[in-house]
Amino acid sequence: MHYYRYSSAEVSCWYKYLLFSYNIIFWLAGVAFLAAGLWAWSEKGVLSDLTKVTGLHGLDPVVLVLMVGIVMFTLGFAGCVGALRENICLLKFFCGTIVFIFLLELAVAVLAFLFQDWVRDRVKEFFENNIKSYRDDIDLQNLIDSLQKINHCCGAQGPEDWDFNIYFNCSSESKSREKCGVPFSCCIPDPAQKVVNTQCGYDVRKKNKNQWDDQIFVKGCIIALEAWLPQNIYIVAGVFIAISLLQIFGIFLARTLISDIEAVKASNAF
Repeated sequence: MHYYRYSSAEVSCWYKYLLFSYNIIFWLAGVAFLAAGLWAWSEKGVLSDLTKVTGLHGLDPVVLVLMVGIVMFTLGFAGCVGALRENICLLKFFCGTIVFIFLLELAVAVLAFLFQDWVRDRVKEFFENNIKSYRDDIDLQNLIDSLQKINHCCGAQGPEDWDFNIYFNCSSESKSREKCGVPFSCCIPDPAQKVVNTQCGYDVRKKNKNQWDDQIFVKGCIIALEAWLPQNIYIVAGVFIAISLLQIFGIFLARTLISDIEAVKASNAF
């Protein structure tokens, strides 16, 4: 093992450059997320008119991408510079933030398990708000369509939830051609069709409910998610454990390097 030589204490090169390598991945991933988010915003014209951000009442997936990018970029930068320059302040910032994120994830997991009904209500409310804004943002639209197609579901609790959207509402005042219908992603795919029929959901909800399941998915996405979780609990647990181990490894490297640097400074003070 190679060391930097000081008067009576040493800083391990292994820990120093392991931490640097660990953080360079964070930093590069953060740059990629930021670039993708800014590109998506420029395509939607948000960068030239920031009011479009506040105009969307649902979730803009690009905002989530940018937030993840900012966090990863900041942590990666602090960790890289802190390791190379042996800067205790930056290393403590990196370590403290990782600990905070880890504890936050743990708290969310425990609370979600203990207060399942409350979480279900919040998810339902969140999904309904995004249904309202379905046609307002192309990224949100693609996200909901992907969610419904992958999980073979429609709406939060069922197809009736699309009444929350002004375009699909069955109200007699609606002039939309999509009135009393559902998005194409709710439709049961026809294996014989090679081209997606984006009008397959038109007027579906004008029919009797017992005819819906011949044409569209009638299961709500929250119900589909609740059914998916128990079937894939080992995958979910494995992902959570892997992320936790990576975070613990980063905390260990940072704390070890901080201890080495403090020991060097203490020995040089005498």
